[in-house]
Amino acid sequence: QVQLVESGGGLVQPGGSLRLSCAASGIALAAYRLDWYRQAPGKQRELVAVIHIGGSTVYADSVKGRFTISRDTAKNMMYLQMNSLKAEDTAVYYCNVHTGPVDYWGQGTQVTVSS
Repeated sequence: QVQLVESGGGLVQPGGSLRLSCAASGIALAAYRLDWYRQAPGKQRELVAVIHIGGSTVYADSVKGRFTISRDTAKNMMYLQMNSLKAEDTAVYYCNVHTGPVDYWGQGTQVTVSS
């Protein structure tokens, strides 16, 4: 049974930083493309960052230069380091494992950027 559990969300002031973690069980993260998505109230879920099997990364324009996606295959975890946070980054953040036929999702973690 595949399980993804996010952590690290919370309330942070504009300009601050947070590091989101996603712990995986039942699936080896090293074998798949890994994504972080977010969904703000009243908006569609959007792709934020991708790390491919080979380690290359892709970012949404809105977070480029501020967010960094990474993984630790030994710990079977993935991360999203978020710096210079803005109010518009407020959303529920989800980790996703893209296997092709099936996508696995975590339960989400709330990030609120506010003074």
